[in-house]
Amino acid sequence: MTSSLADPVAPGTAERPRSADAPRRRRPLVALGLFALLLVVVSVAALAVGRYTVPPNEVVRILLGQVLPLRETWFAQEYTVVMDVRLPRVLLAIIVGAGLALTGAVTQAVFRNPLASADILGVSSGASFGGVLVLLTGIGGATLVGGAFLGGVLALVIVLGIARAVPGGSLLMIILGGTVVGALFNAMVSFVTYTADPYSELPSIVFWLMGSLASANYSKVLIALVPIALSGAVVLALRWRLNILSMGDEDAASLGIDPRRMRLVLLTCVALMTAGAVAVAGVIGWVGLVVPHLVRMVVGTDNRVVLPASCLLGAGYLVLIDTLSRTVSTAELPLGILTAVIGAPFFVVLLLRNRSAIWGAHA
Repeated sequence: MTSSLADPVAPGTAERPRSADAPRRRRPLVALGLFALLLVVVSVAALAVGRYTVPPNEVVRILLGQVLPLRETWFAQEYTVVMDVRLPRVLLAIIVGAGLALTGAVTQAVFRNPLASADILGVSSGASFGGVLVLLTGIGGATLVGGAFLGGVLALVIVLGIARAVPGGSLLMIILGGTVVGALFNAMVSFVTYTADPYSELPSIVFWLMGSLASANYSKVLIALVPIALSGAVVLALRWRLNILSMGDEDAASLGIDPRRMRLVLLTCVALMTAGAVAVAGVIGWVGLVVPHLVRMVVGTDNRVVLPASCLLGAGYLVLIDTLSRTVSTAELPLGILTAVIGAPFFVVLLLRNRSAIWGAHA
C-alpha cells in the first residue's frame, strides 16, 4: 500500500522500483534535517541583526543561559534587545509561517490542485473581514481570533456551497468560487475601512491588513500558538490519510475513510490556523502557495513528509521575510508587500506550468 500512496498530487505517476526505495527514504529525512537547520540559522541571524547588532555567539549564549548556568558575557542592553524585543517577533514569525505553509499544503492535497491555498480559496479574505469587524469595536486579543475564525469559516462554507451547486463539483469551480468569495469579502473589508474613524480606528486597521509583526509580544505569541498548534497537531496526525484522500473519494471510502468528514475536519483546521495567523499578523499572502511547492521540489509529494517539511520551511521563510522587512530600509515594510512581490511571479510560473492540467481536465 505504501508505494501506491506516494504521489497524492499526481496519482497517475508510474510506480517507482523498489530498488530505489532506500535512497528515496533517506532523502526526505535529510531534507527535514536541512530545513530544521536552516530555521535555526535564520532565527539566530534574525535575533542578531537590526539597528542594534548583537554578535551571533552572544545571541546563542543568551538563549542557552535561560536553561544553563552560563557566565554572563553579554551586556544588559543586548539581553533586552534579544529577549524582550526580537525573540517574541521571531517566535511569532515561526508560528505564523509554519501555520500558513501548513494550510497551503493541506488545501492543495485535499483539493488535489497545486494552485489551492487559503488565500485562493477566500479564507484569508473572510478571516480579515471578521478581524476588521472586531477591530472596529475596539476589542482585541482572543476575540480577534474568534472573529477571524468565524469569517474564515463563513468564506469556506460559501466556496464549498458554490462548488456543490455545479454538477460534478469541479475542482476548478472551487478555485473560481474562492476568487469570487475573496473579492466579495475584500469589498466588505473596504467598506468597513471606509466607515472607520480616520483618526482613531483607520490607522490600526490599515496597518493590520497589510501584514506586520512589528507589535509582537509574548501575549500575541500565545494567542497565535493555541489555534495554530492545536489545529496543526490534528492535521499532522492525519497526514497519512491525506495520501488516501488524494486518491479519490471512491478509493478512500473503500479503505474505510469518510471523505466528506475528513475534508470537513481538515478544512476546519485550515480555517482555524488561518484565523490565528491573521489575528496576530494581519493578511500575509502567498506563503501557503509558495512554500509547499518548494518543499515538493525537494522531498516529493508524499504528504507524510510534505506537511512537516512545509512547517519547517514556512517558519524559516517568514522569519527571513520579516528580517528583511525591518532591515532593508529605514522604514519597516509590511510583510504582505514582500510576500506578494515574491509570490505573484511564482504563481504566474505555476499557472503556465499547470495550464493543461487545470483547463484540459475540465474542458
